[in-house]
Amino acid sequence: MSTVPPVIQLEPAPTPQASLEAAAWVFKALSDPARLKILAFLAGEGTGTCCGPEDGVCACDLEAVTGLSQPTVSHHMKCLISANLVAGEKRGRWMYYRVNPQGFALLRAFLPRIGG
Repeated sequence: MSTVPPVIQLEPAPTPQASLEAAAWVFKALSDPARLKILAFLAGEGTGTCCGPEDGVCACDLEAVTGLSQPTVSHHMKCLISANLVAGEKRGRWMYYRVNPQGFALLRAFLPRIGG
């Protein structure tokens, strides 16, 4: 995912072509093992330890989970946010992330169309 489009909009309902393009972008975001590892950690109620017991997981914790550098984690998070799979919130100097359940609505709508 070399370029990141704007965040996928689910409202109003996209046209069929826009829906296909949005689904393709989500599948691209899911196609990287590091991003899947991040999503699994976030979905598994991963709790952060480095920046306090805030709601969401700090980017620092994602570095520890993935073993990746801060710039690489930031790139992966940008891809997941652009696919609307993760929501991020900056609090002070820390960035916190959580799974965005609404982002998976596109997949739930699309998969039955292809037999899923």
